[in-house]
Amino acid sequence: MASDAGAPVGADDPQALVSQALQLRDAGRAKDAIARVEAALKKHPDHLRLWHVLGLLHRAEEDSAAAITAFARAVELAPNDPKVTHALARVTLEAGRPDVDLFDAARACSPADGSVLLGRAAAQSALGQTENAIADLDAILLQSPEWIEGQEALAGFYWMIGQREKFTEGFERALLAAPHNSPLWFKMINSLIQVERFAEADTVVARARSSVKEVRNLDICEAICASELGDHERADRLFERVAPHVEMPLAVRYMRHMLRTGRPEEAARCGEAHRKDAEANEMWPYLGLAWRMLDDKRWRWLERDERLIKTYDIGDRVDMEELAAHLRTLHVLKADMAGQSVRGGTQTDGPLFARADKQIRALRAAIVDTVACHMQTLAPIDPDHPILRFAPGNVQFGGSWSVRLAGAGRHTNHIHPMGWYSSALYVSLPSPGQLGDPPAGWLAFGQPPEELALDLPAYHTVEPKVGHLALFPSIMWHGTVPFDDGERLTVAFDVKKPSGSGS
Repeated sequence: MASDAGAPVGADDPQALVSQALQLRDAGRAKDAIARVEAALKKHPDHLRLWHVLGLLHRAEEDSAAAITAFARAVELAPNDPKVTHALARVTLEAGRPDVDLFDAARACSPADGSVLLGRAAAQSALGQTENAIADLDAILLQSPEWIEGQEALAGFYWMIGQREKFTEGFERALLAAPHNSPLWFKMINSLIQVERFAEADTVVARARSSVKEVRNLDICEAICASELGDHERADRLFERVAPHVEMPLAVRYMRHMLRTGRPEEAARCGEAHRKDAEANEMWPYLGLAWRMLDDKRWRWLERDERLIKTYDIGDRVDMEELAAHLRTLHVLKADMAGQSVRGGTQTDGPLFARADKQIRALRAAIVDTVACHMQTLAPIDPDHPILRFAPGNVQFGGSWSVRLAGAGRHTNHIHPMGWYSSALYVSLPSPGQLGDPPAGWLAFGQPPEELALDLPAYHTVEPKVGHLALFPSIMWHGTVPFDDGERLTVAFDVKKPSGSGS
């Protein structure tokens, strides 16, 4: 960050300005660079990379309309440049204006770029043409069966349209052509684990042993499957075999196994050893469960601070009826997404807050203000706490989406390990008669996943009310109590840790 620490680069050195602008973007300060780049463009109106970086800065701020303008100008200057043609197609999709032709133009500039092909498929799906996306991806994978990202996308599309019997069809066909391709085996296994098809994953692990040399990785996968299937003796042997549990995903799976088999002391020991790890967000929820089972006072320090969960009413800033009507048009998928918490409902794809629709722009502005105010309530800083160690900073989102649950729909108890703060904004709700007796449809905190079979009740609940926004730590267990009937329409998002604060 040396350039960022010094004086701003002047408009007379466009290349240095491009470099500094990208540094600011990566530091969560894209807004600080926009005016500098715009000033430079007045002196250099035909500078391709200045237009390109201006689009990237606006995209980082989720201002897709402004990003489209910048990227479109870049494409005018260099219609065969693969970076700018792809950027224009991608941000147009994120703006909610999917255009397959733009991805075709990008593909012509870079035929072998897999990210362009995946973007094209996403654009087709956003237009309600998911079957076409599947057919086109499948045709590509017939020629390039070892394209792992494509196989993963194909499996995800099959899941989203409800053809779950075909979930691993592409992987299986690819492995017939390349039986010793280890990454393909592990991606299929992990995809099955992600959607909780542990018996199938266990069978695939056994099949892979004759073709894959990475024995420890296969042992890890088998240990996960054995634990989730209730074969605890086999899981014990395998977890012992792959020790030490250094990798965070493995440590988390080991902690799950210790918790479900009544060994919270061992789960806590493992978690405490990983408290300083960069990926510790995956571990904290399980350490919280272990401390709670042990009646360790640190559990209350971690999860029961009254500052952590807050509800705000933003109904006076957003027309919820208009927003609800608009969100319903975005729920084009037929089923829930692979690996998500939604059951009995649908979830929108792509970053919701990047859309250029007026309803979403108004919503995003209201939420940015609310989150910024919430940050101010979290003082004083606790440098050891995974949530409260951050000082207020720029509001940036790590993801945003809408969920539409139908009768008997729910969210399973889950966490968001990639976020800092998470949320639930209630846009439309069933009538009290449709919901059922309280707490049907309420947001519940502190209940572990059902599959762990731990007798720990929710310690906090939030009654849903239209226009109310619940904010809570991303590492806190949360889920939705099932309800009887009607539609429960929400917006959710993850807030990134404030930039420039904490570690």
